[in-house]
Amino acid sequence: MSNAANGAQPPSLGVAIEHLRARWGEIVAFGALLFVLGIAALCFVVPATTAVVTVNGIVFLVAGVAEIAVGAHAKSGARFFLWLIGGALYLIVGIICILDRDLATLALTLALGAGLIAAAVVRAYLAFHLPPDNSRAMVLVAAAFTFLLGLIIVAQWPTNAAYVLGILLGVDLIFHGVGWTTFGYGLRPRR
Repeated sequence: MSNAANGAQPPSLGVAIEHLRARWGEIVAFGALLFVLGIAALCFVVPATTAVVTVNGIVFLVAGVAEIAVGAHAKSGARFFLWLIGGALYLIVGIICILDRDLATLALTLALGAGLIAAAVVRAYLAFHLPPDNSRAMVLVAAAFTFLLGLIIVAQWPTNAAYVLGILLGVDLIFHGVGWTTFGYGLRPRR
């Protein structure tokens, strides 16, 4: 039963932080592990790319089975077929990711580059709806970097497909690791 249902107040952020203080070392260790895994991914970008594609394939397979299972409980035939089609598409993509990693790597890399370009265009459009101050400028700068990254990926495709996903995984793990390590050190009790 939740705290709200039994009339008790949910714990405050301060209480939650105090509980985490006792585990600051574990949080720092977790961050360090992510950092090391990021460095490893950057050292072995082709196997890291293969791992990304394989994990995506597994996720697509699980999602496909879940879509079909949810569709089986649909009240109407039309909804059932929509769920079935969505689930079947997920299953097909998952199977391709696992059985033909090269094709999946090419497709995912191109989709990533195109997605970054599209995201940059949307960010730039939204930036012009912000007040004309530093926040607009920062959103435009972020949009420009995102656009440039997407453009580089698309322009170098398909020759870069073997390593782009692995590089992005490595960079993400490094930044994520630094974030957790910094957070953990911030929780360390003061003397």
